[in-house]
Amino acid sequence: MEKLIRGVHKFQAAVFDSKRELFESLAEGQTPRALFITCSDSRIDPSLITQTEPGELFVLRNAGNIVPSHGPNPGGEVATIEYAVSVLEVRTIIVCGHSHCGAMAALMNPSTTEALPSVAGWLEHARGAREIMLQDYRHLEGRSLLAAAIEENVLVQLEHLRTLPSVAARLRSEQLRLHGWVYKFETGEVLEFDPKHNAFVPLKIDRDAAE
Repeated sequence: MEKLIRGVHKFQAAVFDSKRELFESLAEGQTPRALFITCSDSRIDPSLITQTEPGELFVLRNAGNIVPSHGPNPGGEVATIEYAVSVLEVRTIIVCGHSHCGAMAALMNPSTTEALPSVAGWLEHARGAREIMLQDYRHLEGRSLLAAAIEENVLVQLEHLRTLPSVAARLRSEQLRLHGWVYKFETGEVLEFDPKHNAFVPLKIDRDAAE
C-alpha cells in the first residue's frame, strides 16, 4: 500500500502539473477514440501498449476479455459497451487477449475452477472457444494449446459483440469497426486478426482508418 500512496504523491507532484491543461479539459467531457476490451491481468496496461493519453481510450476489463452475448439479463459489460457505442459514439472496438492468460488456461482445464464457482460461471461466456479447441485443436497441447485458445477466444468474443443491438446497428451503418488483438507481454508484440488470411498477424498501421 505504501508504494501506491507514494505513487499518488509522485503523480500529483511530477505528472499532473506538466499535463494540467489536458486534465482540466477532461472535466468538460470525454471523446475516446476507441473502446478497448481486455483482460484484468495486471501485466497489461492498455494506455502503455497504445501510447494513449487519458481520455483517448474507454476501457472495459474483466477476466478473459469476455463479452457476454445478447440476452435477457445484460450485465455491466454489456451496459459499458452500449454506453460507449450509443453515447460516446466510439468508432472502434478492440478485443485484446494476451499471452499466458490464466482465464483461458482455466477454460481449458475446468478442474482448476471447481472451488471457484463464480469464475467457472463467468467462463461459460467463453464456452464457444473451448468447444472449438476440443473439435479443431486436438493435436495441440501445453503452450501451443493455450496460445490457440487465447486467439480463438478473441474471435468468439467478437462474435458476441455482433449480437448486441447497439453494436449491430452501428456495424450495419458502417459507423463502427471491430478488431481482434493478442498482446504478448513478454515480447511487446501485438497481433491482429486478418480475415483475408484467417490468422493473427503482426499489427500494421491502417492508413485507411480514421484518426
